[in-house]
Amino acid sequence: MTPKFREITFTDSVRHAQEKYYGRSQKAGGASADALTEDEMNFIHSRDSFYMATVSETGWPYVQHRGGKPGFLRIISPKQLAFADYKGNRQMLSTGNLSVNDKVALFLMDYPHKERLKILGHARVEDARGHADLVAQLAEEDVRPTVERLFFIDVVSYDWNCPQHITPRYTVEEIERWATPMKQRIAELEEEVQRLKAKD
Repeated sequence: MTPKFREITFTDSVRHAQEKYYGRSQKAGGASADALTEDEMNFIHSRDSFYMATVSETGWPYVQHRGGKPGFLRIISPKQLAFADYKGNRQMLSTGNLSVNDKVALFLMDYPHKERLKILGHARVEDARGHADLVAQLAEEDVRPTVERLFFIDVVSYDWNCPQHITPRYTVEEIERWATPMKQRIAELEEEVQRLKAKD
């Protein structure tokens, strides 16, 4: 855990809980914002989805799923991420929440490798109608007409979780990729069987 992430998340109430259950608390020293390293950026670039948490003005947390082609969560710099937000159910919960509280948490999962990355930051939302150049930068050409907003996230800190209790899950594409060599081998063996039968 990075020092900045510990500083943000280990509040007095958290440290009191640590003391209650474990007899001691972990120190949380001051630190500057953490820049993403190559490991984090490679992981982010390979993700096709993530979960994003915001908080409303009434104090309720809200978690939303975002998905797209791998790399749709763009890395602008080691300290900034961005993604295009498409036409949806018009509830505008995340957008509304961020207009009064810009704090955001991202949760990125790699189920096959049992890896997860948490990112804390400050987000802002821009109206896509006034930023055609940014839409072109952040969205693939085939989906640009459906882009309504652009999210920019200034990274404050991040943390990797341990793989314990992560159940591996696989996409259809991953299963097909792994199954293709077996299917090819089965087809070859079936052809060999037919050749051998023809000789009898």
